[in-house]
Amino acid sequence: MIKRTSLNLDMALVDEARDVLGTRATTETVNRALEEVVRQDKLRRLAGMVFDVDNDEIEAAWSDDLDLDASPPV
Repeated sequence: MIKRTSLNLDMALVDEARDVLGTRATTETVNRALEEVVRQDKLRRLAGMVFDVDNDEIEAAWSDDLDLDASPPV
């Protein structure tokens, strides 16, 4: 959904974001910055889920004693 709105923006910050993002227009810069914030949050939450292991699990995964046929711990 696109909505026309009026914002008070720090144009120096918009210019800096434009340089970082490689965008041209203010609207494009603001939209890309918002997309990037949302993307980084999703990646942060995904990393928290994927890497939610403790040292014992890591050591077990690298040991020769790992039973690949055993059910995972609950």
